[in-house]
Amino acid sequence: DAHVGVTHNAHEIYDSYDAVVLSTGATVARDLKIAGRELRGVHFAMEFLTAATRSLLDSNLQDGRALSAAGKNVIVIGGGDTGTDCIGTSLRLGCKSLVNFELLDQPPGKRDGDNNPWPQWPRIFRVDYGHGEATAKYGKDPRVFNVLTKRFIGDEHGNLRALVTVQVKWVRGQAPGQWSMEEVPGSEREWPCELVLIAMGFLGPEQLLAKQLGVDVDARSNFKADHGRFSTSLRRVFAAGDCRRGQSLVVWAINEGRGCAKAVDEFLAGPKSYN
Repeated sequence: DAHVGVTHNAHEIYDSYDAVVLSTGATVARDLKIAGRELRGVHFAMEFLTAATRSLLDSNLQDGRALSAAGKNVIVIGGGDTGTDCIGTSLRLGCKSLVNFELLDQPPGKRDGDNNPWPQWPRIFRVDYGHGEATAKYGKDPRVFNVLTKRFIGDEHGNLRALVTVQVKWVRGQAPGQWSMEEVPGSEREWPCELVLIAMGFLGPEQLLAKQLGVDVDARSNFKADHGRFSTSLRRVFAAGDCRRGQSLVVWAINEGRGCAKAVDEFLAGPKSYN
């Protein structure tokens, strides 16, 4: 197995090929650095999802490599597609209870024509597959809105046993689009849990390859390359997908993979001749 940047220096690859494509994804997860983060039972979402998928494909969940949710009170912190996948996977692995924390307000049931007019993407309350399955099992939607996690609580053996939250409210500022978060006094609550999955999004790609090759990155730490050209600041090196545009959907990965392949083909073929 090769881990470029670790088992093989990136320059070995660069010196051995006529073109190199960086398509590493955006795998640096946003962490929740609060008291108790080190407790056993607190995991990034992708740790949980990747281990479950590998165990399922390799042994039909018989090898013990999946992070067990069986019989546990599970809390998913954060939403989006990753949070939904954590909900669905926890259900399939036999969790005892399931709650999904969202920091923001619950979206409205229909589009707000004044603050969210067409053709903007409609910011409305949506039910994804994980939410629907949890509702069918437990009788209610698993999401709890306006919740801020303050600390994790462990037992005497270093295992997670609970977490503490407060309710928050969002206050509109004077400038357009400006909001500030305020904690609601007296709203502290303790939630029992043995497994917490942090699904708070991604910050960008791992920086090891960019540092070894000397490739420029943008303000969000993504590998800097224009869409359509895909060439980085280092000749013969191209970038595509989440590592270039930021964490996104698989349809964009497909689009960028095809576009980057075309750009590399044109680079290797050299200038076209119309004689």
